Amino acid sequence: MTTAMTTTMTTPLDLVPSINGVALVQPGEQLAADELRQRACTELLRQAAMQAGLLAGDDPAPEAGATSEAASSAIEALLDSALQMPEPSDEACRRHHAANLARYSVGEKALVRHVLFAVTPGVDVNELRKRAEACLLDVRCATPAADGAVDRFAEVAASTSNCPSGADGGELGWLGSDDCAPEFGRELFGHLEIGVLPRLVHSRFGLHVVEVRAREAGVVPSYESVRSAVAQSMRQQSFATALRQYLQLLAGQARLVGVDLDAADSPLVQ
Repeated sequence: MTTAMTTTMTTPLDLVPSINGVALVQPGEQLAADELRQRACTELLRQAAMQAGLLAGDDPAPEAGATSEAASSAIEALLDSALQMPEPSDEACRRHHAANLARYSVGEKALVRHVLFAVTPGVDVNELRKRAEACLLDVRCATPAADGAVDRFAEVAASTSNCPSGADGGELGWLGSDDCAPEFGRELFGHLEIGVLPRLVHSRFGLHVVEVRAREAGVVPSYESVRSAVAQSMRQQSFATALRQYLQLLAGQARLVGVDLDAADSPLVQ
């Protein structure tokens, strides 16, 4: 007589992405690498706020990446005390403005088309990214369409894009900075690129393969008229650099499992 035995497979605790034993994901939850790094950075700061006495030790661990109101306030207080940035000088602001004139132009337009790979509930983000990257390579390697020839970008947009514009070859028309999501606009404006952008554009809607077909330059205002905007931009850059360094320090003192913070181009903390 034999007895059948069954076993239940579970994910070992030492394989769950975590910071000092605090899990970053819920059971069965799948995250893109960027979102996982964002959660890891936030958790590093939450735990640092506890160690600094700014947050109660029994503050609940975040659920699906959402921290408590007390934790959010404590993190702000922590950063106010830990990150000290000098005010940018007028000379530094002038140099920055001169080196980034396109960023401060007004009225810039771009003729754009795209292929959208939408991020929807339950989608495998890693697989979606692979498809988007394959699409990007495909259209970048395609021969530019001449009169009467097949337009590969339009063909791919019609068959692949999750945007209604796919039916029109992905055409979005002439866009200004106010016509699109800020994260999309940052990749379009303030640049000189014409053609298929050599990178995927990330937005709240998903991953985009983007082609800029033409540009209309904007008007560059005088330095004096945008001095406050230039100074604010430099403050933001200084803050991002200081925060990145601070997070690297915290990460070096913490036990990280299943997350690679070295791969992040920015702190990814919102």
